[in-house]
Amino acid sequence: MTSLFDLPPAAPPGFRYRAGLISPVEEADLAARLETLPFEPFQFRGYEGRRRVISFGLKYDFNGPGLVDAQPLPDWLLPLRDRAAAFAGVAPGDFAHVLINEYREGAPIGWHRDRPVFEKIVGVSLLAPTIMRFRRRTGERFERINVPLEPRSIYLLDGPARTDWEHSLPEAGAHRYSITFRNLRA
Repeated sequence: MTSLFDLPPAAPPGFRYRAGLISPVEEADLAARLETLPFEPFQFRGYEGRRRVISFGLKYDFNGPGLVDAQPLPDWLLPLRDRAAAFAGVAPGDFAHVLINEYREGAPIGWHRDRPVFEKIVGVSLLAPTIMRFRRRTGERFERINVPLEPRSIYLLDGPARTDWEHSLPEAGAHRYSITFRNLRA
């Protein structure tokens, strides 16, 4: 159950947040394991982003057929997946796509909505804080909301936060990782 303290001052409907999902020791262990992964630059329709990525389960190929198979989720990520599933109210095995982003200092992610093939989007932030920026068009203008994401926190994009709002992250101020779990739309 979400408490008053789990919600930022303003957030789009369907956005849930909780600080302190994992301990600093768990975060350090995850970060050490993430450092060993073979990240590749993010590719989008011929553009190479400044963030680096790796996918598990399924991978979304933005330069080709869309969803394709990826390597299985490593066992050491299963406990985090299970916590993310409990937070989102889905079965752990429902997360068909796991994307890990590495943001070095200066790496942003532009305005977007996750692909419609996915339903719920659950993200875990590691190492450094950031701001998740939301916007939606209201007539000729954009309504905007900024939500701080602390290290070791988790968020859920569902409902209108998932379908009606775009989101982005500013350039990273320090090295950080995000681990994003996605289930497929029925």
